[in-house]
Amino acid sequence: MHYVYMLQSELDSERWYTGASADLKTCLTEHNSGKSPYTAKFKPWRLMTYIGFDDQQKAVAFERYLKSGSGRAFAIGHLR
Repeated sequence: MHYVYMLQSELDSERWYTGASADLKTCLTEHNSGKSPYTAKFKPWRLMTYIGFDDQQKAVAFERYLKSGSGRAFAIGHLR
């Protein structure tokens, strides 16, 4: 299973991050340990939502969509 996830910073609730992974637990641990340069300064993070896909390509495509302008608007209206 492949997941697209959204994290929200507990430090700044207006900060959120969208990513994709096959292992949500490890991914959240890495974001909270500072291994990702982009998310390190806003840690700790909490998992807001995730969506599972059987197909990795579909997960990657949905992640790209959520990072686009219209995808961000969709996420704010429906997933946050």
